[in-house]
Order: sequence, then structure tokens, then C-alpha cells
Amino acid sequence: MWLAPEEVLVANALWVTERANPFFVLQRRRGHGKGGGLTGLLVGTLDVVLDSSARVAPYRILHQTQDLQVYWTVACGSSRKEITKHWEWLENNLLQTLSIFDNEEDITTFIKGKIHGIIAEENKNLQPQGDEDPGKFKEAELKMRKQFGMPEGEKLVNYYSCSYWKGRVPRQGWLYLTVNHMCFYSFLLGKEVSLVVQWVDVTRLEKNATLLFPESIRVDTRDQELFFSMFLNISETFKLMEQLANLAMRQLLDSEGFLEDKALLRPIRPHRNISALKRDLDARAKNECYRATFRLPRDERLDGHTGCTLWTPFNKLHIPGQMFISNNYICFASKEEDACHLIIPLREVTTVEKADSSSVLPSPLSISTKSKMTFLFANLKDRDFLVQRISDFLQKMPSKQPGSSSGERKASVVVTTPESPSAAQDVLEQPASPSSTLSGCRSICTQVPTASQGLLKLFQRNSSTEVLGAKGAKEKMKEESWNIHFFEYGRGICMYRTARTRELVLKGIPEGLRGELWLLFSGAWNEMVTHPGYYAELVEKSTGKYSLATEEIERDLHRSMPEHPAFQNELGIAALRRVLTAYAFRNPTIGYCQAMNIVTSVLLLYGSEEEAFWLLVALCERMLPDYYNTRVVGALVDQGIFEELTRDFLPQLSEKMQDLGVISSISLSWFLTLFLSVMPFESAVVIVDCFFYEGIKVVLQVALAILDANMEQLLGCSDEGEAMTVLGRYLDNVVNKQSVSPPIPHLHALLTSGDDPPVEVDIFELLKVSYEKFSSLQANDIEQMRFKQRLKVIQSLEDTAKRSVVRAIPGDIGFSIEELEDLYMVFKAKHLASQYWGGSCTAAIRRDPSLPYLEQYRIDASQFQELFISLTPWACGSHTPVLAGRMFRLLDKNKDLLINFKEFVTGMSGMYHGDLTEKLKVLYKLHLPPALSPEEAESALEAARYFTEDSSSEALPQEEQEGADNEDVREKRGEEKGTSPQDCRHYLRMWAQEKEAQKETIKDLPKMNQEQFIELCKTLYNMFSEDPMEQDLYHAIATVASLLLRIGEVGKKFSVRAGRKPRDIACSGDHDRPTAATVEVESPVPELHQDTAWEPQLSAAGDLQAKAGGDTHLGKAPQESQVVGETGSGEGQGSPSQLLSDDETKDDMSMSSYSVVSTGSLQCEDLTDDTVLVGGEVSSHMAAAHCEGTVDADWCISFEQILASILTESVLVNFFEKRVDIGLKIKDQKKVERQFSTSSDHEQSGVSG
Repeated sequence: MWLAPEEVLVANALWVTERANPFFVLQRRRGHGKGGGLTGLLVGTLDVVLDSSARVAPYRILHQTQDLQVYWTVACGSSRKEITKHWEWLENNLLQTLSIFDNEEDITTFIKGKIHGIIAEENKNLQPQGDEDPGKFKEAELKMRKQFGMPEGEKLVNYYSCSYWKGRVPRQGWLYLTVNHMCFYSFLLGKEVSLVVQWVDVTRLEKNATLLFPESIRVDTRDQELFFSMFLNISETFKLMEQLANLAMRQLLDSEGFLEDKALLRPIRPHRNISALKRDLDARAKNECYRATFRLPRDERLDGHTGCTLWTPFNKLHIPGQMFISNNYICFASKEEDACHLIIPLREVTTVEKADSSSVLPSPLSISTKSKMTFLFANLKDRDFLVQRISDFLQKMPSKQPGSSSGERKASVVVTTPESPSAAQDVLEQPASPSSTLSGCRSICTQVPTASQGLLKLFQRNSSTEVLGAKGAKEKMKEESWNIHFFEYGRGICMYRTARTRELVLKGIPEGLRGELWLLFSGAWNEMVTHPGYYAELVEKSTGKYSLATEEIERDLHRSMPEHPAFQNELGIAALRRVLTAYAFRNPTIGYCQAMNIVTSVLLLYGSEEEAFWLLVALCERMLPDYYNTRVVGALVDQGIFEELTRDFLPQLSEKMQDLGVISSISLSWFLTLFLSVMPFESAVVIVDCFFYEGIKVVLQVALAILDANMEQLLGCSDEGEAMTVLGRYLDNVVNKQSVSPPIPHLHALLTSGDDPPVEVDIFELLKVSYEKFSSLQANDIEQMRFKQRLKVIQSLEDTAKRSVVRAIPGDIGFSIEELEDLYMVFKAKHLASQYWGGSCTAAIRRDPSLPYLEQYRIDASQFQELFISLTPWACGSHTPVLAGRMFRLLDKNKDLLINFKEFVTGMSGMYHGDLTEKLKVLYKLHLPPALSPEEAESALEAARYFTEDSSSEALPQEEQEGADNEDVREKRGEEKGTSPQDCRHYLRMWAQEKEAQKETIKDLPKMNQEQFIELCKTLYNMFSEDPMEQDLYHAIATVASLLLRIGEVGKKFSVRAGRKPRDIACSGDHDRPTAATVEVESPVPELHQDTAWEPQLSAAGDLQAKAGGDTHLGKAPQESQVVGETGSGEGQGSPSQLLSDDETKDDMSMSSYSVVSTGSLQCEDLTDDTVLVGGEVSSHMAAAHCEGTVDADWCISFEQILASILTESVLVNFFEKRVDIGLKIKDQKKVERQFSTSSDHEQSGVSG
């Protein structure tokens, strides 16, 4: 490639000059190519270890000046071909021009300008999107692609110098991290190491330090463990590797590929070695952390953050921390975790004031909100820029906010003193709390009571605090505490959240405030207020729509808290139905999952339908990620974390629990329903209070506390059932003595042991213990553990999918389990490649993780062709892609242009397994429709006629087999268009029919016409071209082909003589089934000249007539009407009415194998030049046929005749019965798939494997 000219002082150090002229020098790097000796090895090693941009290009072109003291680089190349192209361009385009110049400086200036112009032109053509990756980085990316054979679509994110430990020897080299792969290259003293690992194959990724590997990164796949160390910045490298592995897991989970963020702001001065993708990933990580910390909507993007202090009026302090600004929010987090958190939505802001600085309060900034709260920030480093950014975001806010009055003005940005009265003028009486503003945001039909209040208020018995006594007094005190808190810390979304807030939550939220505080702490309030009318619109759209999700919802509605009076009548049930259906409609990838009904029913008790809906959105999409998808991945991930925490905190119990297998049984029900299904309702709801404030941390803490409380009894358990009884009994007796609601009977039967009365456990005591013993758990640690477990869980699910798919493959396929698993991995890799590089998005778009495993990964024709070429035992050279296309059409039974793994394996098995007959059957079918497409037919006219008839007869033997499936195929097609989802019954029916399908016999195969036979001969000639027995095979196939041509000719004669009577039958309209005696043959048959293995006879034409149901008119003359062949199909347009079979007239007369081929029966150009036909008459007639250029439409041949003819040639029999090991081909394909390629032309003196 052309390089921006850079000065080189010593031109010949480590380089050898190969070509030179007065102005330019072409050089090769020492040690590159043949020879080089020790110097070459040392230079190669230095290039890898010391060069910061990757390996040095082995060729370069320098511009030389007359005094030979200064040289300028103008081009470099990774191969001789590339550099020669540049050299020739310089010689042809510049040498003549340069000889005109007199001044040496002018020559150099001209060359530099010319080269810069070429580079600018290339960049304009190659990167119209304005990629701002720095030049050094682009160079490294190009070398990475060359070194590992990656396509253009594979983007490099970053590269690092490090050591790979091969055994106990560290190999210094370069680690390249791309979007889909991790690659490593090292070249030390002639020993080369080249590694490529796909991120989707990574099963474990961790940073550890051992005696053997000091501070290293460990990367595990299913078949290898890799260790990398000696990084300059190991934390940065590991963080990036985590992100890329996470993206790959997301791709496996829900088929989401990596899409570059086009809206990401570009820096004014991009860092020299940081790519746009690296900045994109860094921004994503910051955004995710920001949203999780402040529970913000998923589309919120962090604009920037800065250090500052916040004045907190409740304790009269300036608290140091960080201010975060995004499109719609200003947030603050103190350095001390519990000191203070603050969220200010820009929709609530009325004024932003820059006050005068002082020594006490440098660079202050005051922000006022509609709820008459003012927040004072100080110590802002770049206050003016910050105010400008806030002003920009405020300008973009809609002029009329949801829930605001029509006369409201936009927020103002003023520069004044803190005492300025201007702020007060812009403030409106509009509190930002759910309790006060809900009426403005609600748009569900008002006639439904649940549209405005929670079910608990509708169904609660009137009981005053006086009647409730001590419980009522306690509840009153809680309410009073919260009111004081609201007075001191503010109420609503802009409330200061401190350690005091957590204390109050732990003491229990009062019934009357629960709904409001759940909305605030979960962040659901923000989404609800910014999407007015969204829920009502969803309800309207989803009403009356049927899907698999709605069916499941209906089934579970009456199982949702049936013990609560609110769900013992239609009002509660209808509200639950609307919320669940609306969510399934909003998020079809989740749809509905069991346990969502239980959680949603509790949300409906404390909030209106719209509030419950947005709380459900917050739960499913942010707080419990991936919990409620089809494979409950999120719950399995947190179950893994729970097991890990049990090992850390309760090591004595951990081993026992693993032996009993209890953790996997208990944790799913605990986590999926937040204890609501295993604990009395009034107790579990206290855990939900804490969960909305603290997140999953609380659930894990409580789970550990429960195990800790029952440790002694659990250690004494002998089996899983006993352990479950112990835990069930404990959970049933966790009580909430402060609850003012009437007790709701718990559905779990009270588990008692003997006559001992159960010991009651107070829920608040349990929470207190969980915080005392396990509060060291941090949100960041949990996220780190989640990543580690997610790798394990998703790869475990992928392995389960692989085993399930392999088990679904019928036993008669012939491949071993290991071979099937290897084939599955290759097949899956091909599917994923379409997502990586966009070569074919069809399969990726249509992948639905909710489908049965067998249907999840599918490939299209181009992907199948690539696999077929690398795996087929029938290599046909340039003809192989044609054969691949035919095989794809043969396997694609439902015509959706995609094939699944089962269909793929069926095709492969046909070529690898079975006897000669089975293999020939596959080859035979590949030359009949639907495998043989009309485009491939020699005569377009014949093909058109044939396919017209084929559609009317509708009797393809292959399709006969599938006949019963047609309805299901239509269902499946409709499904993909989004009409209705498939259910299990569809697949059960499909598999049952597959089992019942009759085994196809050679009798079921249709006859082959002359055109199709010519195509078969072409395939066979191509197939033998690379075989050691090539000449023998050519001779054998020539003999067989000439023999079969004669057989077809004889068959045609019988067809012409016997064709009248069936035609008369058909014309008379008598479609009754005539007997075989209807047709009589009166032709003399010549004497047999040569023994052959076949005995062609005549079939019962009347029988065929009945199957076909009428005449089939083909050929040149209308009077040559024929009846379709014995299979009743329209497979061959030239099929005569009389077809030859072996067993119907066994003792009848035979025909001579030396029958003459008729003129026009075969086109010579359709066979290769090597064709040798036996018999002079055949040759002469074929020459005549070539002149006429026609194909005989009456000619046909059956599969039995082809089989019998091939059996006469032992060399052909041996060829087709030869065993081929698919394992070697799979290994080669995996290398191609993973791009194990050292594609430079550098010849190593030794490669260490």
C-alpha cells in the first residue's frame, strides 16, 4: 500500500535492495523469503517483538535523492506481487516526468505531493463513511487481516503486546482483539505461533495470578486453555475482552450482532492508537454503568461526567462526588457509596444559574425544579461548557412536557447571583412525584377501576388504625417517618437518596406508599411519564390478538395468587390479563414466561394497571435481565452466582448442597418470583421493597441468610427431598408481624416435622441478619460474577442444544455421534459467519431462539455451497458449485430457501454412507427436478414444457413422501410471515409423520430423460478428474454411457409401438385401471450379442395410465402422445409410456446392447473431451447428433438400468464403495472457518505447532 512519505536515514540496515533506478529503490526485508540464516531469524524476531504497529511489511519502495544520504518511504507491501504493482506504476507514470526536473528538491516535493494525492484518492474511494481511525491503527488492521486471512468486514478493536504461554515457554507477540475473534501472532527465532479463537467459542475468561503465570489472562474454549501475560495494562485488555465476549454471548442468546453506534460523538483530536470501535465499546460500558446506577431508561446515553460537590441541606455539608449529564437527566453520585444519590430529570428543570464564585464556593451552579427544590453544585472545573451542554439539552426538550400545564414555559438558563428572584417566576406548582402527577399521565379507559388505583385499595376491608391496635400504630409511625423524610430530603424523582432512605426501606414501606416508592426506586416512573398513552395503545392493539403467549397467559391467569380476594373475581383477572398481554405485545422476544403472572399480580395490588405495566418493564428489561426469556438464562446465571457465593460464605454447606443437588432446585423459584411463591405474601413483599431499592443483591443476601439459618439441619439431610422439606418448612413460617393487611393463606401446605410446633421467623429479623452477615456484596462484584456465569450458562445451553439436535437425527444416517457433533459445530459456525460479515443476512434475520433447537440455526444456498465444496467426497472441480446448488434444492423440501441441520446431515450422509445403490440414488436424484433447475437444462423450450406439465400432474415421488406434510409446511411458511407462532404440537405432528414415512425404493424413482442423463454424465466425468484411477474410470463410464444410450434407444422403439393402445384408452375417457394384458408387444427383438447384467422389459402401460390420469403431450409432433411413466410423476418430459422394469415380464425377450443410437439423441459438446465411446456406430451417430444439435424427447432410462450397467464395471463399483473419512474434511473446514491462515509468503525455517 502507498505510505505517506517519511524520512529514512539508514536505508540498507536490515534490508536488501532488489531493484533500483535513479529515483526509486525496491527493498526486501532480511530474513524474508529463502535463506537469510541467523540474521534473518533475528530480524524476524525483532520485527514481531519490537515493532509497535504489528509485523513490518517484508517489502518497501524508497525514493532516493542524488546524494544518497536521505531516503523517503513511499510504499510497502506484504507480497512481491503487491510491491511489484506499485513499482511498475512508478516506472510507467513518474520516471519520464521526473527526468524533466533540474532541481533535486523539486523532484522530492513533486513525488511527495503525488503520493499524498494517491493516498487521499484511495481513502476517498475506500472509506466514504468518514472512518476516523488513526493511520497507525489502520496499518495494524491491514496486517492483521493479511496475517490471519480475515475478510474486510472483520473490524479490529485494539491490539496489545503480550506473551502467550506455550507449555512453560512464553512467546512474545501481538494479541489482536477483533469484533468476532481473538488472534495472537508470534515469530521468535524461526518459531511461529498463530492462534485464532472465536468469541462465541469462549467458555471461560478470567484474570488470575498463579505461581506459574504471574498476573495473566486465561481464555478457555471447549478444547484448549490459553494463558496470556506480560501486558502493559492488563486491566484495560481484560475489560475489552470481557465486552467482546459479552457481545458474542448476546449473539448466541438472541441473535443480536454487533452494530456500530453511528450517533457516537467523534473526538476533536482522536487518540493516535484508539479505534472508533474501541471508543464505541468504552462508551457502551459507561452508558450501561450509568443507567444501572441511576435506574434510567435503556435508551439514555451518557454525554459526560465531571467532579464537583453538592450542597446537602439535610446535613448542611458539601458532599464530593461526580456529576453525570445525559440527554434527559442530570445525576449525582457521592464518592462514599451511601452518602447521597440524586436524579434530576431535565423535564423538571426550570432554571440553571451560574452564581458568583467565592473562595468558600468556587464555580457554583444552581439548578431549580418545578417541585420548588434547588440544588447547588460547586467546584465545577469547566462550568461554562457544562452550562452550555445543559442548555443545549434543555432546548431539545419538547415544549410541552407530558403531564405539564399548557401555559408552561421552557426552562431558562440565567447568569445571576443565588439571591436572584428570577428563578421563582419560572417555577410552577407541579410536584415531580407519582402520587401527585399520575392523573396527567394516565390514559387507560377511566371506567375500569384498576386504571386509577391498585387492587389492594379496591379489595381492602375498611379497618381503621384504632381497630388494628398495635399494628395500626406501627403503620402510622412508618408513614410519619416517611413524611418527615420527604420534608427533609424531598419527595418524588428529585429526592436525595441516602443511607437514611435505605434504613426506612429496610424497616418496611407503608402500604399506602408502596406503589409510589416502587415506581421511583425502580426508575419505572421515568419511563411512564415520558410515554403517556403508550400502555393504553398497547392494550388496544393487543386486544383480541391470539398468539402462543396469550394462550399461556390464559392458562396461568387463575393460578396467580388465587388465595387473594383481588384475584378471585373477574376484575383482578381482567387487569392481569391486560398487563401481561400488553407486555407480550411490546416485547415478543420474551412474550410470556411462567412466574411473570405471580410478580405482576403483586404489582397490580399496589399500583394501577399502567404503573404495574411499567414496573414489569423495569423488572424484565433492566433489573432482572434475561430472567423471563424462553431459557430463563438470567435466573440460571444468578443461580451460578448463588452457588459461588455459597462456596465463599458457607464453605461447610456448599459441598453438601452440591451433593444433594438442592441449589438448582430452590434458586429458580426463589429468584424468578422474588420469594413471592415460596413465602407468605405479606413477608415476601418486604423483600420486594428492598429489591426495588437495592437490586438483586438483596435477593442473594436473603437466600444466603436462609441457608445459614438452616445449616445444621441441612448438613444432617440424606437426600434432596429432606433438604427441600427443611427449607420449605422454614420459608412457610417467615412472618410479617407488622402487616396491617388481613393474613392471606399461603398455598404451600404447612410442612411440620413430628409434633413440634413450627418456629416463626420475623422477616425484618431475617433481613437484618442478611445485611449484617452478607452486606459485603457489592453491585460491581455481582456484575463481574454475572459475566463469568453467563459464559458458562450460555455455553452449557449451546452444548445442550447440540446434544438435542444430534439426538433428533435418525439412527440410519450413518455418522457417529462425534462426527455429528463436529458437523453441527461447522454448520453453526457457518450460520454465525453470516451475522459476522453480512455475507448473507437471511438466516441471521430468520433465527428465532424460541424455536426448537433443530430449527434455530439454518443456512442459505450460498453458505451451503461453501460447506458442500469443502466437505463433499464427490469433488467435481469447477462443476462442484453446480452440484451444491442441486443438492440444496433437493434438501430444501419446504422451499423456504433455508435448510436446517437435519436436512444438511441427510444430504451429507447420502454421499458418505450406505451402499453403492444408496449413493447412486442420491446422484440420480441430483439430476432430476427439483434438484435440476430449469436454468440448467440444455433446452429452454423442453424445460419450459416439462415444468408446465409438472405443475399440473403434481405427482413427484419425492413429494409423495412428503404429501402429508404439506399442510404443516404451509403452516410453517405462514408462521415466518408472522401470522401465528408455532407450537410444540406442530413439531410433534411433523416428527410423527417423518417416522411413518415409507422408505423410498428404487421403484419409486422416476425415469430420466436424455437431457438429464447428459447432465449426469457431465457430473461423473468431472467427478473422476482428480482420482488416481482417472483413465480407468473414464473408460468405464464411457462404456456404461454408450450402453445406456442404446438401452434408451431400444426403450424408445417399444414406446412408439406400444403407445397407441394406451392413448386410445385415455382418449375414450375410460380411466378405470386396465390390466397388464391390455398392452401387447409384437415387435421382433434382435439376438443378444453381449451378456449384460440387465434385462429390460415392458411395464403395464394401463396401470401407468391410471396413475397419471390422462395424456401427457410432449415432443415435436402432437400425434406422439404418451402416457406418463410408472411413477405417475411429471419428472421427465420425455418419459415414454412404456418404461423398463426388471420384474414384470421376467422371461420376456432381451434387447441387443449393440442397438444403434438414433440421430439427434445426444449432443457431443455436453461431454468432456476425454469421452471415449465404444462402438463405431455410436461415434458416427453422435457426430450427426452434434450437427443437428437436438435432444431426443422420447428417449428415457430408469435408475435400475443405470445401476445394473454400473455394476458391470468393477472400477466404478470400487469408486462409489470407497470409504472416505469425513473427520479430516471437518478439521480442514474448521481451519477455514476460524481463519487459521498464515497467508503471507514468508517461508519459516520451522513452525512450532
